[in-house]
Amino acid sequence: MSDSSSARTGAPVLDVWCELQCPDCRTALDDIRALRARYGDRLELRLRHFPLEKHKHSFAAAQAAEEALEQGKGWAYVEAVLGRVEELDRTGEPFLVEVARELGLDAEEFDTALIDGRHILIVDADQAEGKAIGVTGTPTYVIGGERLDGGKSQEGLRGRIEEIADRLLGGEQA
Repeated sequence: MSDSSSARTGAPVLDVWCELQCPDCRTALDDIRALRARYGDRLELRLRHFPLEKHKHSFAAAQAAEEALEQGKGWAYVEAVLGRVEELDRTGEPFLVEVARELGLDAEEFDTALIDGRHILIVDADQAEGKAIGVTGTPTYVIGGERLDGGKSQEGLRGRIEEIADRLLGGEQA
């Protein structure tokens, strides 16, 4: 999922392999916000779906994030859901529709998208690609061909991502 359509052509890409029912991904939000603030459209930030079997609502949440993107509020939706992981754990799909409604999205269309599975192929493709490159947990970051596992620890990862991004940007001022 990438709603950074304003990103300049050729901007370095940071893929964030994430799962919306993952407490570690919620913790990573502060780093993601800081990276977005520092680099703006000079770094394309893409959320990649990696639903884990241990979280029974994660696959539906990934599909819901894609519907939010389609309706123009992808990152806002992701942040809202990650901010309330426990509620998603308890409530499941009704919670996903409720968050859409809170954000002013078309909740009926959300419900329909979750029923008809229109975004399943995107989620499946992300998950398959993640497995192919060695993603085993979330969050995992990939930038400049380097994979950084945030599921074990977030400590120092933002600094490492910034080092790589700065190098890829060729010394542009941050």
